[in-house]
Amino acid sequence: MSTLRNKVQLIGNVGNQPEIISLSNGKKLAKLSLATNENFTNDKGEKTTDTQWHNLAAFGKTAEIIEKYVSKGKEIAIEGKLNYRNYEDKNGEKRYITEIVVGELVLLGSK
Repeated sequence: MSTLRNKVQLIGNVGNQPEIISLSNGKKLAKLSLATNENFTNDKGEKTTDTQWHNLAAFGKTAEIIEKYVSKGKEIAIEGKLNYRNYEDKNGEKRYITEIVVGELVLLGSK
């Protein structure tokens, strides 16, 4: 069970064109958003879809695969870990970010 401590698995559609950043160590960073949908019937009997948006970050080879094969709207499956970080913006205000650091990626759907 120790491998299940911080694991996230999602299947969804990419919400924006991935942003690729070249880091000073020569590796790449890919930043993108992923939309997941949950369909259910509400109290009134109406079919409803709840969409959740997730921020993703991928490094190294995974970022290179994203750069080459992933675009807005593409369906993907990811596995990674939940990460929380904060920083100070240019106005000196503290900002908080929750993101999923992608460890594995599977391309789904058609080209």
